[in-house]
Amino acid sequence: MTAWRTEGGTALDRSRPLSFTFDGRTVEGFAGDTLASALLAGGVRVLGRSFKYHRPRGLWGAGVEEPNALVDIAGGMPNTRATLALAAHGMTVRSVNAEPSAQKDRHAFLDAFSRFIPAAFYYKTFMFPDWHLFEPRIRQMAGLGTVDAAVDAPAFAEQVNRHCDVLVVGAGPSGLLAARTAARAGKRVVLCDDGREAGGSLLFREATIEGRPGAEWARDVAAELEQAGALVLTGTTAFGIYDHRLVGLSQKVAEGASDRLWRVRAASIVLATGAIERPLPFGDNDLPGVMSTEAALVYLRRFGVVSGRRIVVATNNGLAYETALALAAAGAEVTVVDYRADAPVPAGLRVLKGVTVAAALGRGTVTGVRLSDGTVMEADAVLASGGFTPTVHLFCQAQGKLDWRDDILAFVPGRPVEGVEVVGAAAGRFALPAALAGDAAQDLGIVAAWPKPGARERVWIDLQNDVTAKDVELAVRENFVSVEHLKRYTTLGMATDQGKTSNVNGLALMAELTGRRIPAVGTTTYRPPFTPVPFATFAGARSGTRMNPLRRLPLEREHRADGAVFRAYGGWLRPAFYGPGEPDECIQAEAKAAREGVALFDGSPLGKIEVIGPDAARFLDFIYYNTMSTLAPGRCRYGFILTEGGVVYDDGVLVRLDENRFVVSCSSSHVAGVHGLLEEWRQDRFDKRRVFIHNATAEMATLTVTGPRARDLMEALGLDLPLDDASLPHMAVVSGLFDGMAVRIARVSFTGDRSYEISVPADRAAAVWARLRQAGKAFGASLLGLEALMILRAEKGYIVVGKDTDGTSRPMDFGLTAPLERKKVEFLGRRSLVTEDAARPDRRQFVGLEAVDGLGLLPTGAHGVEREAGKQRSTGYVTSSYFSPVLQKPIALGLIERGLARMGDIVELQHLRETRRARIVPSCAFDESGSRLHV
Repeated sequence: MTAWRTEGGTALDRSRPLSFTFDGRTVEGFAGDTLASALLAGGVRVLGRSFKYHRPRGLWGAGVEEPNALVDIAGGMPNTRATLALAAHGMTVRSVNAEPSAQKDRHAFLDAFSRFIPAAFYYKTFMFPDWHLFEPRIRQMAGLGTVDAAVDAPAFAEQVNRHCDVLVVGAGPSGLLAARTAARAGKRVVLCDDGREAGGSLLFREATIEGRPGAEWARDVAAELEQAGALVLTGTTAFGIYDHRLVGLSQKVAEGASDRLWRVRAASIVLATGAIERPLPFGDNDLPGVMSTEAALVYLRRFGVVSGRRIVVATNNGLAYETALALAAAGAEVTVVDYRADAPVPAGLRVLKGVTVAAALGRGTVTGVRLSDGTVMEADAVLASGGFTPTVHLFCQAQGKLDWRDDILAFVPGRPVEGVEVVGAAAGRFALPAALAGDAAQDLGIVAAWPKPGARERVWIDLQNDVTAKDVELAVRENFVSVEHLKRYTTLGMATDQGKTSNVNGLALMAELTGRRIPAVGTTTYRPPFTPVPFATFAGARSGTRMNPLRRLPLEREHRADGAVFRAYGGWLRPAFYGPGEPDECIQAEAKAAREGVALFDGSPLGKIEVIGPDAARFLDFIYYNTMSTLAPGRCRYGFILTEGGVVYDDGVLVRLDENRFVVSCSSSHVAGVHGLLEEWRQDRFDKRRVFIHNATAEMATLTVTGPRARDLMEALGLDLPLDDASLPHMAVVSGLFDGMAVRIARVSFTGDRSYEISVPADRAAAVWARLRQAGKAFGASLLGLEALMILRAEKGYIVVGKDTDGTSRPMDFGLTAPLERKKVEFLGRRSLVTEDAARPDRRQFVGLEAVDGLGLLPTGAHGVEREAGKQRSTGYVTSSYFSPVLQKPIALGLIERGLARMGDIVELQHLRETRRARIVPSCAFDESGSRLHV
């Protein structure tokens, strides 16, 4: 293809030349050029290599429909359509799926073996002897572009929510008319178009509207809309329609930056999405130099590029003649091959009627064509028009169904969808709207030009996915005659193409092969996104702390003053240990001091979700595995919350303050999840007037006093509250005043020693902490970080959900079977606990593990292994492992098959090629009787 520049080009600013490199070659252009137009003008014929066979590929289209010209742009833009990316000075661009370049690809030899690698050959070839032998190499060759790991993704992508009365998708003549009509009626309008300016086909096709050239009329209407307060978004693609008329828009803000995501909720949607020209089926119709006629018109009038010197325009309809006449006027030698025997012939063109193109000729690029009558013609470009396919993707995403129209040989929107209207070419109307041109219809005069079985040359149906007519024939021979099976067997219409250029030709061939009409074959399911959207756009600002902001303790400043080293735990920034010193030494010292005297711990993140109301007790009986309605006021009870699958979701203490008021004290990292679960089941099964839920976690701080001398310190505070064991035994709670503030004190423990949890308003936490620190000096009170707390709880065999449990752990795996046997009322997850899987005798159960090989700590994550039939299999794993400063030995917890029935057994563990041995022991390694809770 020998293309050249003219003096025209309405999209160009010729006062601003630029250059960039493509596969190391310098390419010149102007501001306003796309990569595709600059490469075409620069004589670059091969822009990429095909997905499977690595055949040379050039430009087909000029927009989102382009299947071939995918490129990697340095700076973090892989797999970008060259037709959509603006050229920029100094840009470095590389072809994809080619090494070292698109022009000279070392994998081009694969095309010589194409007969041995037809559709679905993967499924048939690589199963023997083992798929995994081939997998690494296949995965290495798979894919197209390459992600540059050295380039940081954009840190911020803006997301905007918008409500409107009317959303118009597409700013061509029909879309502009619809938007103007709505705006003049006083409605809130959003208009979006994926082009850089409004106008659609008016920017490159000749039209006169209301006495003005089409492009000028489009600019005036866009300006009127903006003056009327409408939101006009150019460079913006509507990629998906979701429930309740929510439309996702991806706006290209600037090259190299993340797109902006618009979430638009519209009362009504107008789809003016236009139509896509489809290829003609002839031999080797994928050669570089074979291009859409409409794309050639775009390159000519928008970018001043003539696509060849000797051009063959092949068409089965009348819309291609505008392109042929324009190219001839620009100086190209044009011959029209019109498949219609009775086609009207405009003056000034050479037209061959009633013949078809049988094959494109050439190696690596088009050098000519062979016609159906045997005539061979020289050509450096073949422009093909097989008719137009309305862009119905968004309509189908809105659950719209399609009808077939024989007059245009295309599917069009059928039964209306509430709140969605389709206009213009998207509805199969290719002329200007009647309100603008006085003519609501235009006869394309189209004749069928479908792929035929048994072609001698390869006829390409799907250019992006390397699907040929022979692949479709093979699918039919192997009985994959459902359109959805055809799609998956051959990959026709998959990936980012979504059938834009390939679907109708594929359906027509399937219909021919199976003796059906095209509408009887049906269509595949169009799924969002319509065109690729960067991951960063969907992520938006919700990355890092924006996605999951770290929550901070009310006492963070006080902890920092005491030398705390902070780490993130379950979304909270908390003291891991208190320095200075080596971390391990500090953690061990804190755990030992807490066991020997008294320690202070900030447990403020602990969940404090209040459940209130006459049905609160009945509600909590349903939520908990344990029976909770029998809990007396002023008492606490430990329990499990399960999922519907019977898996342990959370554990913790439930506090009953009075007859109708409870506090769910859930794990710190599960507060939001438990709150959501409670609300979900309250709304689903219970009278919302009789159960109320309030998450008070952020309102209250919880400060813990723990250790053998905890009661001494508490009594030294001078609280006007009963602290004796008769009034406040273990698992009890009292409420009262502390220096005039409301305070709640619970006798619960996560350390295994006597403990008091003091809950006060968060804004008074600093005053109470200061009192505790001052009073604690007399008792040598130490500070306890979370790492030391983990040692103390592990000594007692207390679990941490998510660490000592996994996605299969059920209550019986922890030896807790009584509620399932005794509880009379229904509870969440009950039915899943009586399944065959739940009763399996080889379930992984929670146990302690004691190293017996003298090699020190067992590695967390080490797997228990057994050998069966010469092969190893996992029997569980170590969930927690620490050195106990009190016991002066390593301790560990784990989930091991049949563990509760195998006390004393020696198990073999493996971790990173290291073999260890451990004895299964009870999970509680310290104070098994629990006497220290009452000391």
